[in-house]
Amino acid sequence: MRASTFAAPVLMAALVALLPLPAGAQAPAASPPAAAAPADGEKKPPTLRDEIRLFSYLEASYTWNVRGAGRGGVNELRVYDYDEGFTFNMAELSIKKDPSEAYPFGFGLVLTAGMDAQKNHSLGIFRDDNDAFPFRNTPGFDIQEAYVGIRIPVGGGLNVRAGKWVSLLGYEVIESPSNLNVSRGYLFNFAGPFTNTGVVATYFAADWLTVQAGITTGSDVTEDNNDSPTVGAGFQLTPLEGLAITLGTLVGPEQNNNDRNQRWILDLVATYTGIARTTLAAEITGGREKREASLAALGTRRDTDASWWGWGVWAAYDWTERFRTAIRQEYFKDADGARTGFGGKLSLWSTTLTLQYKIWRGLVGRLEYRHDQADERVFRNRYDSAHTLAPTSRAMDTISLSAYYLFF
Repeated sequence: MRASTFAAPVLMAALVALLPLPAGAQAPAASPPAAAAPADGEKKPPTLRDEIRLFSYLEASYTWNVRGAGRGGVNELRVYDYDEGFTFNMAELSIKKDPSEAYPFGFGLVLTAGMDAQKNHSLGIFRDDNDAFPFRNTPGFDIQEAYVGIRIPVGGGLNVRAGKWVSLLGYEVIESPSNLNVSRGYLFNFAGPFTNTGVVATYFAADWLTVQAGITTGSDVTEDNNDSPTVGAGFQLTPLEGLAITLGTLVGPEQNNNDRNQRWILDLVATYTGIARTTLAAEITGGREKREASLAALGTRRDTDASWWGWGVWAAYDWTERFRTAIRQEYFKDADGARTGFGGKLSLWSTTLTLQYKIWRGLVGRLEYRHDQADERVFRNRYDSAHTLAPTSRAMDTISLSAYYLFF
């Protein structure tokens, strides 16, 4: 393990010491006496401290490949569980504040370290255009988010954010505690970006409608690799209590030094929590890219346009306050093999079952079984009789044991 992966716990401790105390924390003895309590029925206005959100966790995991991992001990087509065996996944410290009427400025800073952080690098921040996944030659820490924001008093409110932030597309996210499963599915891995850098505006049109639009430097790109931006837009509907529907899109050129070949992504997510102890979610996504670079480099195809699409469903049930079960079913169609790097038509299915148990305070343990199936051989790379490294299996089964500790 790189020595740099140990930088995060030290950095987190130093930053927490400098942060203002969270609401409810014990004040130092030298602090002035608290103001008199508000009269009955009078609502106490929020303080700046109340609006600051802290989030921090540590995670480690161990993954077994039941059928045998590929050459080099890797689990093909995975991201955070790419390597078989033990992984120190993540140490994260996040401090954020959304703009509000009382305090119209906002900010966000998310610092991470570990193997997961290494795989989240955007182009220009700890990663150059000649670095390739899984980025083993890059630092084991990352600036996952860094932005500032402001609220403009227009209508229901207009928030503008500038900087780097995690992608607004998709159901699954980078932070493991916010997901129902340990591993990330194919839609997270291949359908869209992890992060964006640019400017985005959010307009609160009504209690049930939020609209967003922005300009970015591209997908997982901070130092722009061409002269044209990628534009994004979307909205979120909450037509019923417990039901949220989000539709988002990104359109723009993503290839190095090329402003003509456009990529577009369309993503629809619906979540429902209106049933006691139950979480339900579904996602449908698709994309297309003109003259995709990896297909053009093969030199064997006349049509080098790439397209992909997929769907996923999630269901979780909290049997008790401590114990939860969750299942995910996914399908991903890489019609031209560009997103997976296969180089030809590929269909992937995945079924994942996760058991989660809250052990003590912020300590949570997870046990997961996952089965992946493909219509072509893409798993378990081995050397053939010609000493060429090639996949030998259409299926992969893994068992993962994960534990995280949530500080905030």
